[in-house]
Amino acid sequence: MQYSGGMFAHARIILAEDSNVFTSMIGKRLKELFDIDVEICRNFEDLQLSYDKSTDPITLAISNINLPGAENGEALEYLVDLSIPTIVFTGTFQEGMRDKLMAKDVVDYILKDNVFAVDLLAESICRFLTNHRHHVLIVDDSPTARALLSSRLKRYNFRVSTADSGAKALEILKANRDIGLMITDYNMPDIDGFELTRRIRASIGSHELRIIGVSSSSNRLLSARFLKAGGNDFMLRPFIDEEFYCRVNQNLDTLLQIQSMRKERAVA
Repeated sequence: MQYSGGMFAHARIILAEDSNVFTSMIGKRLKELFDIDVEICRNFEDLQLSYDKSTDPITLAISNINLPGAENGEALEYLVDLSIPTIVFTGTFQEGMRDKLMAKDVVDYILKDNVFAVDLLAESICRFLTNHRHHVLIVDDSPTARALLSSRLKRYNFRVSTADSGAKALEILKANRDIGLMITDYNMPDIDGFELTRRIRASIGSHELRIIGVSSSSNRLLSARFLKAGGNDFMLRPFIDEEFYCRVNQNLDTLLQIQSMRKERAVA
């Protein structure tokens, strides 16, 4: 990803970590990439004081699961209870830990188990801080499915609109040309996902809008039909949060690359 320190000038980031090695590495890396001075909290008391000392909202927290004074995960619970978006940076990852973290609606989790851990953390931070520029449309006739996808995307800081039908989706797209990604169910009563995609592709190309189809069907040929209708990707429910977020990122990255290339050609 491309980084620009200027765009993060007003971000307030808290780092709850007691390791001198990692606080030094992370602080230096984020300063180099984003020109952000991270607030370091080496124990639970520091974290509480950091929150209490300023009325400025915390944009994002990076937290170890266990801190001095909070050896049983109290620091993470504290951040979650305050509704502070949090990326977990931990070397502890026992069986069942992943499900517990996802249940807390953390933004992401990064393992301290390889030399690229700090770079992976920096990428996750950058995505969170820039995801608000992306407007995503969710199309599904199921209120539960819409709410679930909307919650997932808002957790990652995306702007989200929803439609309960294909007809409503067409209205929203017409009124909001900044939408860059649509995630649509296949099985809908008025206009199914295939027909919706065909109609959209009559006027909006993949260089303007990426389309991901989703379905609970066991028919794996649906993906081929959807792609041939003009879709860019397809996922079968139930899907894993990490895979879903990865596929969303890949499609948006591709969109930005295509748009950048078109601009370069226009200038040339």
